[in-house]
Amino acid sequence: MITRMSPVALVAASLFLTGCGGGAVAATGHATGSAPAPAAPSSSSPSPSPSSEISAEAAPRQLPGVGPRMLARIPATTEQVVLVAGRGEDSPLSTLALYERTDDGWQQTASWAAHNALKGWSDHHMAGDLHSPIGVYSLTDAGGLLKDPGTKLSYDQGSGFVSPGIGFEGESLAGSFDYVIAINYNRQPGTSPLDWTRPLGSSRGGGIWIHVDHGGPTHGCVSIAEDHMKELLRTLDPARHPVVVMGDAASLSH
Repeated sequence: MITRMSPVALVAASLFLTGCGGGAVAATGHATGSAPAPAAPSSSSPSPSPSSEISAEAAPRQLPGVGPRMLARIPATTEQVVLVAGRGEDSPLSTLALYERTDDGWQQTASWAAHNALKGWSDHHMAGDLHSPIGVYSLTDAGGLLKDPGTKLSYDQGSGFVSPGIGFEGESLAGSFDYVIAINYNRQPGTSPLDWTRPLGSSRGGGIWIHVDHGGPTHGCVSIAEDHMKELLRTLDPARHPVVVMGDAASLSH
């Protein structure tokens, strides 16, 4: 049986029990949104051997810093990757880059500064541990307090996307959930980011989102500037099966 709390109590408690999205008011319902070639060698340079030419042309561009085990978790159908590379295992600072799959491999199209959880990263995220979960997760659903900026992802706009209080560095959290993209860690894909279904159980946390940066570490989410959030929302296309690959540099290299 599910015990329902009042919206105010739910907000206060969930900030300590889940990821950043725990600060939003749970709600039901889900609105659907709108739908280089290598340079030639100079004449003064020795020509490469035929074998080296073949190997260079045949080797596709890989995701930088991502090792074979993590690469193997990316579905073959995925053509868009959001790569979140943490500065360190215990650091709340990271970089979010967007990659598109091309005939030559992965091509970076954007890169932005980001925050992650206060205590860095974990490969076994638990509710309230103040770590962001390491792994590869699909991206299917978005939402926010503000209207759809033109994303192809399903978009749920509503007053439940509020972020009360202050952050770890005393910064206001207001506007953090103006735009969010749900990371499909311990949630049911195809539902609003506000959906509280937790397939792994509530002890494993949830509410892990990409959202608007508030200038400090998060509870478990990844955050980028508002303009970058809007650009990311407009770029991601469910027909290209986007995923986020996230973790500290050492973990991603495996």
